[in-house]
Amino acid sequence: MAKMTERTKLSYRAGIVSLFVNLILFVFKYYAGIISGSVALIADAWHTLSDSLTSLIMIGGVKLSSKKATPKHPFGYGRWEQIAAVFIAFVLAIVAYEFGRESLEKLSMHETANFGTIALIATITSIVVKEALAQYAFFIGRKTKNTSVRADAWHHRSDALSSVIVLVGILIQDYFWWIDGALGLAIAGMLFYAVFDIMKEAINKLIGEKPEDELVAKITALAIEFGGEKLEPHHFHIHTYGEHRELTFHIKIDGNMPLVEVHALADGLEKMIRESCGMEATIHADPA
Repeated sequence: MAKMTERTKLSYRAGIVSLFVNLILFVFKYYAGIISGSVALIADAWHTLSDSLTSLIMIGGVKLSSKKATPKHPFGYGRWEQIAAVFIAFVLAIVAYEFGRESLEKLSMHETANFGTIALIATITSIVVKEALAQYAFFIGRKTKNTSVRADAWHHRSDALSSVIVLVGILIQDYFWWIDGALGLAIAGMLFYAVFDIMKEAINKLIGEKPEDELVAKITALAIEFGGEKLEPHHFHIHTYGEHRELTFHIKIDGNMPLVEVHALADGLEKMIRESCGMEATIHADPA
């Protein structure tokens, strides 16, 4: 196992915090559901426990992606992050489907919720804690650009939203019998959109995507600074493996330049990119 980078440590920490907080919250909500006789709150508790599963998936993905490169896998294991995100999105899709199914059943049967005081306390606690976990995971996801952490954050938010449904049901169940089911359908739609967004980002990174315009502009500026405008860098491709990135592109070289000088020029530019951008570059020389 390679030494953990700061990015890996932050992602791993987010998963550990999520795992333990979810287990504690599950016990509290399940107990409150039993005491109050609330079926909805017991179901919400099991939803919280499902968050522990996605956190375990995320932790596993972080540990696997941090393994150093081997002769069999020379680019490392960074894409386990995207694979973990796909698994989490799959679990989130099941949660969204269950939300939608249960909401339709409630609407069709004119079913209302029945809650007690302890259910109110447990529900409010769940909303605050789960949204705090979501914000923390979103922050780590933005900082590390880890897709699986971002996916886990959405699962936290889905649990907070399900608790919002329970809370709304507690507060206005005497006025609108259908509010629980209607909000459930709305949140199911929101979660399916999150699944689509997570899957799109993960799959794009797995199958490959073009470099960002900002990166192309930066590499072009470095090439001009290093060898002048005559290099004309073009034909950029990038491959992302977690935090490890491989860049390939072409430059134009005087066809009469000796091979040893062409190699020295490409090698020097690759070193400059490694030091400035933290990625490996492979440069192909085209005769001008």
